[in-house]
Amino acid sequence: MEVVSKPSAGSSQQESYEKLQAGREKLLRQLRRVIVGQNEVIEELMIVLFTGSHGLITGAPGLAKTLLIRSIARILDLEFKRIQFTPDLMPSDIVGSEILEEDRGSGRREFKFVPGPVFTNVLLADEINRTPPKTQSALLEAMEEKQVTVAGERRLLARPFFVLATQNPIELEGTYPLPEAQLDRFMFNILIDYLNEDQELEVATCTTSGEHPELESVFSGQDMLDFARLTRQVPIAEPVARYAVRLTQASRPSNGAAPEFVTKWVSWGAGTRGTQSLLLGAKARALLKGRFHVSCSDIRAVAMSALRHRILTNFRAEADRVCAEDIIAQLLEAVPEPKSGLA
Repeated sequence: MEVVSKPSAGSSQQESYEKLQAGREKLLRQLRRVIVGQNEVIEELMIVLFTGSHGLITGAPGLAKTLLIRSIARILDLEFKRIQFTPDLMPSDIVGSEILEEDRGSGRREFKFVPGPVFTNVLLADEINRTPPKTQSALLEAMEEKQVTVAGERRLLARPFFVLATQNPIELEGTYPLPEAQLDRFMFNILIDYLNEDQELEVATCTTSGEHPELESVFSGQDMLDFARLTRQVPIAEPVARYAVRLTQASRPSNGAAPEFVTKWVSWGAGTRGTQSLLLGAKARALLKGRFHVSCSDIRAVAMSALRHRILTNFRAEADRVCAEDIIAQLLEAVPEPKSGLA
């Protein structure tokens, strides 16, 4: 089987590929000015952005989740808006609403649409699980169709459009679990953890010194649209794509071929969006590694972030202290890779 190493010279694909490779290191250098450590988190967030998708970052307060997203928006030279999710937030506070205004000259009254913060390029949904599901669901149409419907009228959103949400662990006080339909719209659920001793020392020293680095723009909105198109054009061999499908299907207890531990611990497995996220994430990872083809190692590398929020465990798993990450790790051991040299 022929493996495509890179796009042909002189093509628009080649131009986007070269721009991505040249700008990737610049983007990382800019981020390193404000973010210490978290290499895997940054790589996974870049994968989300280069595919034109949405990302959810989960972690305890004070781990620079908001700073990371705000910095990314600044480096990409995109319009940025933030919503602080609270228990009293309403859907109209997100998508906007119509208000009745009176024309002072004619005295006529008419409705005027006041757009909400969703009309932007990068929307930070900060602590999204601190608001009830009714308000969380206001983002569903925006995330899936890049539009909102207010008073029966469809209104298109800007391009590109990213929802980058943060959430606290559900064990914390005052949190609401995100509905499965909402979670499924996020390509990745990225976990961010505490820094090690040296990294935390560096953060504490820098943030208490009064220095505030100025970040430079690296990519434009059009660049991000080009990268998303380029990612979808990365070829993937049929055995590798089938491997991703088998991983997803093996997570479903209703599937006859599901391993015994899945039927024991899982209520619902990952759906088709899980497979799509595996393939898209693997394609973007290959590009970031300088390759224009996908291997099984790319699928395995993105499996945790692509599937952890799509596998719903049952009470038995909770009693056995088994989480979705444990199940995915066992799936990666149980589902064999294709024997075609594409690992």
